[in-house]
Amino acid sequence: MAQKVILSGMRPTGRLHLGNYVGVLANWVKLQNEYRCFFEVADWHVLTTGYEDTSGIGRDGVDVVIDWLAAGIDPEVSVVFVQSDVKEHAELHLLLSMLVSVARLQRNPTIKEQVRDLGLSDQVMYGHLGYPVLQAADILMYRAHAVPVGEDQLPHLEITREIARRFNMLYGEVFPVPEPLLTKFARLPGLDGKRMSKSMGNVILLSDSEEEIAKKVMTAITDPEKIRMGDPGHPEICNIFAYHTRFNPGEVGNLEARCRSGEQGCVDCKKLCASVLSDHLAPIRQKRAEYEADLDQVKVILEDGADRAHDEATKTINMVRRVMKLSR
Repeated sequence: MAQKVILSGMRPTGRLHLGNYVGVLANWVKLQNEYRCFFEVADWHVLTTGYEDTSGIGRDGVDVVIDWLAAGIDPEVSVVFVQSDVKEHAELHLLLSMLVSVARLQRNPTIKEQVRDLGLSDQVMYGHLGYPVLQAADILMYRAHAVPVGEDQLPHLEITREIARRFNMLYGEVFPVPEPLLTKFARLPGLDGKRMSKSMGNVILLSDSEEEIAKKVMTAITDPEKIRMGDPGHPEICNIFAYHTRFNPGEVGNLEARCRSGEQGCVDCKKLCASVLSDHLAPIRQKRAEYEADLDQVKVILEDGADRAHDEATKTINMVRRVMKLSR
């Protein structure tokens, strides 16, 4: 039986942080041993909201890929490529755009949230409104059987599933209808307790040095009711405890008991957390430094990935042209 296929990707936003690692990247590393994986740097997707300044897309994409490789993505096993290097994505996007209505795209809850959060009002660009169709093209191009998503991303995938079913009904069975592969994880809060985001300056990068990690962890907001040593703590609302839960699970029970009793002080807890994080990220930092010192190797990996992705994309687009009677 042929190995099932997964497609997943990230926008090229530069160096990745702990939230990216916990939420997506660590899961990818596991999945590549179970599925045939295509991991895409989604550079065209950046243009849907960031079309005015494209100067950093190329370098940001390289930084993302270096973090993938450093964290354990194996380019010999998985196909690692840049979206815009496989032009067939654009053709399939065009063809699939004929199969979904504007009204359906406008009901996409993510679009509504972005319009609100970015203050776009009636200034939504055509490409922004249609980005779920480009996303559908990315997934269906490799005839993916599953897509790793969090529950908040299910509405995006449902549009892809609808488009796949409609295409198959109209023209013939070409695409598997991809299933969601739900990733179960608790979101890692930023140092200030809010959503971890580089734009908010509350992140720990995978590439941060031991000194940088220690400095950042010491600034983290903890339990506002635990003011001094001896005060009983509430670890369930503490950012540092969330980090211990993910990266120091063997000590969580002891740390929780000491925090609640007031025996554990926040400063010592932060120092321990910084040490644990630094130890966990040390091999990633080391491997990252090796790739940064040999960017030609990263270039070769992406070129090889583009060739492998292109081979698969050519098969798919030829099937699409044939069933749509577009081939000569």
